[in-house]
Amino acid sequence: MSAILISPPDLSTLILSEPTVVIDTRNPESYAAGHIPGAVNLHEIFTFLATSTPEGYAELRTRFADAFGKAGLSGKETAVIYEQSMNSGFGQSCRGYFLLTFLGYPRIKVLHGGFAAWEAAGLPVTTAVPEPKAATFPVDEAAGEVIINAAAMLAAVEDPAVAKLDVRDVDEWIGESSSPYGKDFCPRKGRIPGAKWIEWYRMMKPTAEGPRFKSAPEILAECATVGISPETPVYLYCFKGARASNTFLALKEAGVRDVKMYFGSWNEWSRDPALPIEEGHPAAATA
Repeated sequence: MSAILISPPDLSTLILSEPTVVIDTRNPESYAAGHIPGAVNLHEIFTFLATSTPEGYAELRTRFADAFGKAGLSGKETAVIYEQSMNSGFGQSCRGYFLLTFLGYPRIKVLHGGFAAWEAAGLPVTTAVPEPKAATFPVDEAAGEVIINAAAMLAAVEDPAVAKLDVRDVDEWIGESSSPYGKDFCPRKGRIPGAKWIEWYRMMKPTAEGPRFKSAPEILAECATVGISPETPVYLYCFKGARASNTFLALKEAGVRDVKMYFGSWNEWSRDPALPIEEGHPAAATA
């Protein structure tokens, strides 16, 4: 049984049996068209771009502690995050899971299969907007160690013991595009030097009900293709920490012990000309 992922029927039971705050990460238009009863819309979970300076991470902590507090999270409730489906929102529900982990929240679940799975299960949908009771969100600053900054990633470039794992789409990995938002959204295309690559989709598999995370042995088999074992320290990145959050969840579920996120990711790294990159096709770069 997953420690993080929750099925629609189990969520339906949880809502009735325990204090629960359900958070919808989709855009406001999708939320307005229909959502899980009682769900609070927090699309900012997906859209906010972080920088890995002390000031940037302080803003990240303050902004989301405030947002989650206004959604009603006090530490006593289970937070359940969802998106439309596991492959349609660039991992945005998992980004919510990662942000709550960064803040040290003790009870976090992700709806496996997202809103699409909830609807497919025939569970109720509403357009009514709840009025959550604001709470004081409990921040555990020590939990912030799960995030690394650009300096730590730069140091890891010279450390072969740390796996730098790029989980972006293939056109970004091979340097044809700088982001999911357009080929030239960022000033540079390429990779962090020495990075290994597992496209984030590979942590999931198709099912009759839509994409679902692979089993722990299957995820570890994917990791083994790039030399990552449960004991390997892993530093993840993507473009802005959403797809990497999907992989973060997968690796933690599979038992990889030391996983950290470079949350600034390519959006930050590519904009600093002092930071090294590998350009061109990886085969050419490593020949």
